[in-house]
Amino acid sequence: MINDIKKDAETRMGKSIDSLKHDLKTIRTGRANPSILENIKVPYYGTDTPLAQVANVTTPDARSLSVKPFDKSMVGPIEKAIMASDLGITPTTMGMDIRLNFPPPTEERRKELAKSVAKEGEQAKIAIRNVRRDAIQHVDKLLKDKTITEDDKKRADDDIQKLTDKFVKEVDDVVKEKEKELMAL
Repeated sequence: MINDIKKDAETRMGKSIDSLKHDLKTIRTGRANPSILENIKVPYYGTDTPLAQVANVTTPDARSLSVKPFDKSMVGPIEKAIMASDLGITPTTMGMDIRLNFPPPTEERRKELAKSVAKEGEQAKIAIRNVRRDAIQHVDKLLKDKTITEDDKKRADDDIQKLTDKFVKEVDDVVKEKEKELMAL
């Protein structure tokens, strides 16, 4: 019973870390990374389709991306979708090749990005603490229903707290790594 609660809490806390890592991938560091374009949707036969499904995205060098549409008619819509995104990048088109050049971010922009990274990290910590709260409430309910003893509850609470501490530390590590990557440019 208690093990199920702990496993569930661990799974949900792990998902918070995965979500944080996914969100941080889309923050532009000045290095070209195809995952920056992950959230861009392009109108394709009446439906918004992820860019990766209508074009091949490659990294020719550290500061640029190359987007090659599978269909020539998609060049215009892809350009529009990139310009409409919040990337702040203007695409350059040469035939079927759409180039995105990423200038190195200014010191001010890097500090701004570091703040948003810290904010994302804080959101992940809040999510982890909410999972801890839910798990402890489940354990409290088991105690109230007299399914477990007071000692079992204390042990479970300690284990849940250790899990929480482990995942909060992992959030801190992920955030530090991303901030280091931002400031290293």
